[in-house]
Amino acid sequence: MERPLAGQVALVAGATRGAGRGIAVELGAAGATVYVTGRTTRERRSEYDRPETIEDTADLVTAAGGTGIAVPTDHLVPEQVEALVARIRAEQGRLDVLVNDIWGGENLTEWDKPVWEHPMEAGLRILHLAVDTHLITARYAFPLLIERPGGLVVEVTDGTAEYNAENYRLNAYYDLAKIAPIRLARSWAHELGPHGGTSVVITPGWLRSEMMLDHFGVTEDNWRDACVAEPHFAISETPRFVGRAVAALAADPDRARWQGTSLSSGGLAKEYGFTDLDGSTPDSWRYIVEVQDAGKPADVTGYR
Repeated sequence: MERPLAGQVALVAGATRGAGRGIAVELGAAGATVYVTGRTTRERRSEYDRPETIEDTADLVTAAGGTGIAVPTDHLVPEQVEALVARIRAEQGRLDVLVNDIWGGENLTEWDKPVWEHPMEAGLRILHLAVDTHLITARYAFPLLIERPGGLVVEVTDGTAEYNAENYRLNAYYDLAKIAPIRLARSWAHELGPHGGTSVVITPGWLRSEMMLDHFGVTEDNWRDACVAEPHFAISETPRFVGRAVAALAADPDRARWQGTSLSSGGLAKEYGFTDLDGSTPDSWRYIVEVQDAGKPADVTGYR
């Protein structure tokens, strides 16, 4: 097995479940040492009150061929993030890849509510979780990242820059939360570029996360059963697909060509030649525009 990231150190901030877990596992499969953070551990759950833990993610990273290290961290608490980076410095002496996947707003978002109807406390909490955490993490992780030229920062969001520029996303708080990482990636490109660093933002497609599977009452083994209720779910992808996209970026010596740009799992699959776990290459965002949003019947022919 190729291990192009052997000897490299990654931090996946927000790796308890979903895209963060998929990214951490695929970085491990490529040989990296991966620090995984989140608020849910085997001893204590976050307000999500879900069973996935950062220890489980670390074990999956190690099983995939890397070294997974779980560090409980609330990325809204600067002191905890500072201690996290200090630990990485002490144990590894380097940081090659930072993935900012911190989110936490699923249970706070009320769809299609105008700002005067959406609970303000929940809305502001969404923004704290989605924006403040990324700024705090950057503040403490970047000094270690830039000590070696070639560092990679990956912001994770929902939607490409093009799609989010043209479409209102659910409500004002969610819309702003998902635009922010796109702009942050451009900011980081400006700040890290002179130090030899590369910054991008990436979006998965319709993600078959643990929460999404639960929402439809299916598992990864029988996920297609959900297409009865939602036919467009046929374009969905596993979290490992975006994980493979990030691993491919991290292993690309010419990744600086993507500097400051908005990328997608489906788009990078065409560039790098990887597939999802079932061998398919779902191109969700092209499908969403050309089929789903266009009001056409669900048909993934030519899109996966």
